[in-house]
Amino acid sequence: MALDQTGIIPARQEDPTRWRELSRVPRGPRARFGASIAEALFRSATRDLPIRVDYSDTASVADAASPRMVLHRPDHFFARLAAGGLIGFGESYMAGDWSSPDLTDVLTVLAGRIDTLVPAPLHRLRRVFLPRVPHSQYGAPGDARANIAHHYDLSNEFFSLFLDDSMTYSSALFTGADATPTWQDLGEAQQRKIDRLLDGAAVAAGTRLLEIGTGWGELAIRAAQRGARVHTITLSREQQLLARNRIAAAGLSSEVTVALCDYRDVRGTYDAIVSVEMIEAVGHRYLPTYLYTLDRLLADDGRIALQAITMPDHRMRATRNTYTWIHKYIFPGGFLPSVDLLEQIVASRTGLRVVDRYSFGSHYAHTLRLWLQRFTSRTSSAEALGFDEIFRRMWGFYLAYSQAGFASGYLDVHQFVLDRASGDGHHDAG
Repeated sequence: MALDQTGIIPARQEDPTRWRELSRVPRGPRARFGASIAEALFRSATRDLPIRVDYSDTASVADAASPRMVLHRPDHFFARLAAGGLIGFGESYMAGDWSSPDLTDVLTVLAGRIDTLVPAPLHRLRRVFLPRVPHSQYGAPGDARANIAHHYDLSNEFFSLFLDDSMTYSSALFTGADATPTWQDLGEAQQRKIDRLLDGAAVAAGTRLLEIGTGWGELAIRAAQRGARVHTITLSREQQLLARNRIAAAGLSSEVTVALCDYRDVRGTYDAIVSVEMIEAVGHRYLPTYLYTLDRLLADDGRIALQAITMPDHRMRATRNTYTWIHKYIFPGGFLPSVDLLEQIVASRTGLRVVDRYSFGSHYAHTLRLWLQRFTSRTSSAEALGFDEIFRRMWGFYLAYSQAGFASGYLDVHQFVLDRASGDGHHDAG
């Protein structure tokens, strides 16, 4: 696809048949017989929550000041919930079966009670009733590029609708003075995040730096401005093109190479390795391979800085094989590790050690709030790019859903610094 005069790749037009499945309300036996059960469970789960659910058949008795969820088509909502669980919950929002003037607040309440929304005796039925992650989303080399393209190749112009000028698509790091950060604070907060990672990896003049996950090139630019020689890799063709353009515009093409490459295919040795929120795309089956690869590529006196989204260990273990709404519509193959799992694999499968860990999940909630506000304010621009109403509802739900995860504490984000454990060499992949 050709670049336009701004250097941004135009968005593809939406396939008019894309939402055909969504337009059909489930009518099978599971939906027919399960809808009444789903309704009973939903009413029971939400009865004592600090949210207001408005049904078509009854006036709400909840506090009118509470976040409000409106069921426009309750029958459709409960049929989708019965047929698809949490996938059906997200699809029913996309289809317009329910809405909320306080979407993030509603989702934050639900995320904060995620362990108790479904009665404990039903948890053991997860394997029977919930779909499993398809093999194509395990993270194998042959599938990884398609999984990445599904998300990141929507178009660079689309992401520019809600990201700041640095095109940084990961949590910013605000200061204590930014109690309620504004859009004007975001660019500086993204630079602060990047600089903390580069400092953690000891990136300086002459450093041979490997970046796994280019994004749109901002970290590579800032590292090269320090005098580092940067090799950055991505599986997104659109990111590669725009990152190269931005790097060239900064006059740094001779210091930075941007390769379309799987992390498993990288060769050589590097003084520093930095990877920002790429580990979530690896998949839990390939997490040992990913961390071993970092071990293999790092010089003996080198350092690694990682930024990773995490979830509680018990939830990670319960859900790691479950196919979710996020997998189906947003991040095929995505997997959020726990801190315990990461540190366990580092200790048992590599010659590395974690020397620093910093948590700043509340900063991600602020980052996502600003992205969502920006995206919502640019509805007409998204429509002009060819992204229809259902897509825009989907993307808004994803941003609000993510913000709710961090605001409730269900999700966290960490920066890790690793180096070579004393006296240890490179470990085998084993």
